[in-house]
Amino acid sequence: MNRRRGIMSERFKEELAKDLGFYDVVQKEGWGGIKARDAGNMVKRAIELAEAHLASEKQSGI
Repeated sequence: MNRRRGIMSERFKEELAKDLGFYDVVQKEGWGGIKARDAGNMVKRAIELAEAHLASEKQSGI
């Protein structure tokens, strides 16, 4: 089974992990060390940020 390439950059993932409070685990154990719940929360937060960005672009007429 092929693994898909990540869409999020490493920098963005690190920022999300910092914001969500589990970046220390990433530093110690790598991305494989985070809990499934943390990974899900990361994706949820990324979607929220993307939706907010699209909404602001729509309002500004871009």
